[in-house]
Amino acid sequence: MTVNEASPLPVPEARTTITGSTSLREGAVGVLGILFFVLSAQAPLTGIAGALPLTVFLGNGAGAPGAYLVIGVIIVLFAIGFIAMSRRVKAKGAFYAYVTAGLGRRTGTGSAWLALLAYATVQAAMYGLYGASIAGLFAAIGVTIPWWLPVLLTIILIQVLGSLNIELGAKVLAVLVGCECAILLVFAFVILLTGGGPHGGSLNIVASFSPSAIMSGAPGVALMFAVASMFGFESTAIYSGEAKDPKRTVARATYLSVGVIAIFFSFVSWMFVSYYGADHVVAAAQKAVTSGDSTSFVFDALSGTLGSWAGAVANILLISSLFAGILAFHNGINRYVHALGSQRSLPARLARTNRHQAPHAAAWAQTGMSVVLVAPFALFGLDPVLTLFSWFSGLAVAALVALYVLCSIAIVVYAVRNHTGDIWQTRIAPIVAGILLLGVLGLVVLNFTALIGGELLTAVLLLAVVPIAFFIGFATERHPKDILADA
Repeated sequence: MTVNEASPLPVPEARTTITGSTSLREGAVGVLGILFFVLSAQAPLTGIAGALPLTVFLGNGAGAPGAYLVIGVIIVLFAIGFIAMSRRVKAKGAFYAYVTAGLGRRTGTGSAWLALLAYATVQAAMYGLYGASIAGLFAAIGVTIPWWLPVLLTIILIQVLGSLNIELGAKVLAVLVGCECAILLVFAFVILLTGGGPHGGSLNIVASFSPSAIMSGAPGVALMFAVASMFGFESTAIYSGEAKDPKRTVARATYLSVGVIAIFFSFVSWMFVSYYGADHVVAAAQKAVTSGDSTSFVFDALSGTLGSWAGAVANILLISSLFAGILAFHNGINRYVHALGSQRSLPARLARTNRHQAPHAAAWAQTGMSVVLVAPFALFGLDPVLTLFSWFSGLAVAALVALYVLCSIAIVVYAVRNHTGDIWQTRIAPIVAGILLLGVLGLVVLNFTALIGGELLTAVLLLAVVPIAFFIGFATERHPKDILADA
C-alpha cells in the first residue's frame, strides 16, 4: 500500500502489469496552451452561429446575453471547489479522480462513464453539423457529396493528430480558435463603437442584463444553451499530468477559461442583439430558424456590418471551429480512457502511450467510438443536424450537468471526511454551486424535448442513457484500488 502526499487515503498496489510506456509528457503545456484546448472545445463560432438563434427564439429573447453571465457565475462557484480538489488530489481523469476521492471508487468510475458519454456524444454531435456544413459548402458550388464522407476523412485525420505530441495539438487549435474569435470580436467592436445596428438597434443594457430580461420568455432554455457554451472548461484538470507547474497552471487556466468564455459569449451575443435591436431580435431569430438555416441570423449580421466577405469567411471558419472542437474533445476523451486504463477500470492496454508520449491506444479506442456513434445516422440516411446534432447535444448537456452535481457533492464529502481545506472553497462554494446546478439539471430534464427538437419518447430514451451509463461504470468497477495516485 502507498499513500498519496496530497491525500491520507491509501493506494493499493497495482494488480497487473501494463507492458510498454504509459506516461504522458510532463511540462508539455502551459496556461495558454490549456486555455486554447478549452476554448476550442467551446468552438466559439459554433456556439454563436449554431446556438444563439435558438437561444433568442426559443429562450429569453434579448435577455440571452444575461443568461451567459448567470451560468458563468454558477460555474465560477463550482470551479472554486473544483480547483481546491485539483490541488489535493493528484490523479488523471479530473471528474473521475475527484468523485472517487469523495464518494468512492465505484461512484467515481460511474462518473467517468458519464464523462465519456458527455464528451463522446457532444463530439459526435459536432461531427453531424460539421458534415452538413461541408456538404452545404460543396453544394453551393454545384457539387453534391454525402455528409458522412468528410466526417469519415476527418475521423482519420483526428486520429493522426491525437497520436502526435500535445504541442502540435495546441498550435493547431491556437490558429483555428484565434481566427474564429477574431471575426466575431471585430463585428462586436464595430457595433459597440457605432452604438448599434443599421436597423434601429441600440446598446440597451436593461433589455439584455436586467433580472426581468433574463427571466423573460423561457429562461430555462437560454440557461441550457449557456451551459452548453461552458462545455469542456473542466478539461483544464485533465491536462494536469502534462502541465507546467500543475497546481498553479490548472487553477489559472480554469478561472481564465470560465471568465473568458462567459464574458466572450455574453458580449458577442449582446452585440448581435444590439445589431437587430431588442424589439426585433426575436423576429429575426425566428425567421432564420424557420428558414432551415439558423446560422443566417449570425452570418447576415456579419455581412451587413463588415461586408459580404465576412459571411463567406464565417462559413469556412464555422467548419474550422467544428474541427477545433472535435480535436479538443478527442484529446480530452483520450485522457479519460487513458486514466481508466491506468487504474484497470478499462483494459490496461488502453493506458499505453507511444514514442510521442501521447495516449495512442486510447486514441484508437476513441476513434472507434466516434465511428460507432456516427455510423447509424449515415446508414439509415438520417438528417445529421436534426437528429445527430440535436439529439446528442441534448444528451451531452444532461450528462455534463449530472457530473457537475456529483462532483460538487464529492468535494464537500472529501473535505469533511479529511478535515481539510478552506471552508469557503471546499464547503460553502461547492454546496451553493451544487444546489444551483441541481436546479439547472431540473430545467434540462423539464425542457429536454424542446432542447433536442424531438418527440417525448425520443427524449425519454435519450435521458435514460445517462443513469444507464453511470450504473454500467458503477457495476463494472471490480478492483479494490484507488485512483488518487499514479501507482
